[in-house]
Amino acid sequence: MTRIAAFFDLDKTIIARSSTLAFSKHFQAGGLITRAAMIRSAYTQFVYVVGGADHDQMEKMRKALSEMVTGWDVATVKEIVADTLHNVVDPLVYEEAVQLIEQHHAQGHDVIIVSASGTELVEPIGAMLGADHVVATQMEIEDGRYTGEIALYAYREEKARAVQQLAERFGYDLEQSYAYSDSVTDTPMLEEVGHAFAVNPDKDLRKVAKERGWDILVFNKPVALRSRVLTPSTPTLAALAVGGAVAIAGGVIWAGTKRRRLGA
Repeated sequence: MTRIAAFFDLDKTIIARSSTLAFSKHFQAGGLITRAAMIRSAYTQFVYVVGGADHDQMEKMRKALSEMVTGWDVATVKEIVADTLHNVVDPLVYEEAVQLIEQHHAQGHDVIIVSASGTELVEPIGAMLGADHVVATQMEIEDGRYTGEIALYAYREEKARAVQQLAERFGYDLEQSYAYSDSVTDTPMLEEVGHAFAVNPDKDLRKVAKERGWDILVFNKPVALRSRVLTPSTPTLAALAVGGAVAIAGGVIWAGTKRRRLGA
């Protein structure tokens, strides 16, 4: 039997803005970042939502955020995320994306979220959405604190490589599979499948989509995830708070952190 997968980016594809940077005010309240740092975080999100940051802008944001998060206590971050996950993320989910996920599952397709945000945030969101698998960035932890180093950076070609590896592992027919993203940086992932879709695309991805004949989708109906009935694929909802450990660490990754070996 042929196995088919649907690969989804997270930010601006499933949810309306950066999932990780949305936590900035809660981390200020928890004493992890200063008000000035929170304002900078809000500004980077503004740049992202309005037009998308280019590579150089993302590298500058990466450096600043990486310096900010290094040394943060994992337990403190876990507590803050556990308290705020639903309130922060629920209003941001696109109704159209949730319907697509349900449709793919109804057709027997596996749903996989592939995101540059941190795995500890993406995994519980994936469970809330009923995703079958999650690929996300992983930060290194030593003695209960973030080191600022990256173990896995799920960005650009790394997303495409992850898609290939999942296809080999689970036997997906990529020619019959689907992929959805808003960013031109995900072009390598979109090229891996036979059915690529540009969702709320940035101007560069819109151009690529038109050149290659990819369908362009517009999602504009935010809905509270709790209003939808979805069954998590593996983790139970009771485990979500524990899984949301390092959201802001993922924010560092989203802002453009590269693995040390990629920057070498």
